[in-house]
Amino acid sequence: MNLSKLFGVHAVQAALDYSPEKFIQVWLDNQRQDARLKELQNQLESLNIKTELADKKKLDKFANGKNHQGIVAEVELPSVHSEEQLKHRIKTLTETPFFLVLDHVQDPHNLGACLRTADGAGVHGIIITKDNATGITPTVCKVASGAAETVPVYQVTNLVRTLRWMKEQNIWIIGSTGEANQSIFNTDLKNMPLALVMGAEGTGMRHLTQQHCDLLVKIPMYGQVESLNVSVAAAVMIYEVLRQKGE
Repeated sequence: MNLSKLFGVHAVQAALDYSPEKFIQVWLDNQRQDARLKELQNQLESLNIKTELADKKKLDKFANGKNHQGIVAEVELPSVHSEEQLKHRIKTLTETPFFLVLDHVQDPHNLGACLRTADGAGVHGIIITKDNATGITPTVCKVASGAAETVPVYQVTNLVRTLRWMKEQNIWIIGSTGEANQSIFNTDLKNMPLALVMGAEGTGMRHLTQQHCDLLVKIPMYGQVESLNVSVAAAVMIYEVLRQKGE
């Protein structure tokens, strides 16, 4: 069991809404009396989740000195799915496949933000690499605001091998890079089985990953900044696909 601690009213509420069965125990600040915290405590107790009052010093220690807003929860983190589970998911999908691939993305804030966007857009899953990449962490769950529970994350050992297999399943692999000649906005992506590939922070997609994309596209940049944050770029691309689908 992969246990970790979540903190903050919003993060705990989001996890509680999606997966109350994952909660092990919750600690609440014994000095705080605000209505939001009391409401959350009542909800926890109604679900028979163990709660305990604690002083601020103890909560600060649990949250590593970060702002916990008077609440810390020990929870079982969402599971990361395997390559075999990814293959089963793709083979049994009744809808047009739509996946997001993150090539060595290491910042948990980016993975969390990508999960949140993926949930909102109905993406079927996010594929991450086993090495040199973030997995599901408390920070990911906090940023994702519940989406870590609703969007499956598939961890693969060999990304190129996975992309090859997906291509054999007639899924188009579309990579995002500022070096591409073609704009995402001038690319016909509607009604295509699709996997959007985003590169790591700073370095972008690895050269070998680019070689296994069917098409490379870019997001036009008109200012002085050369590129967008990976989670922002992923959101732009994902919603461009939805726009083209007319959804």
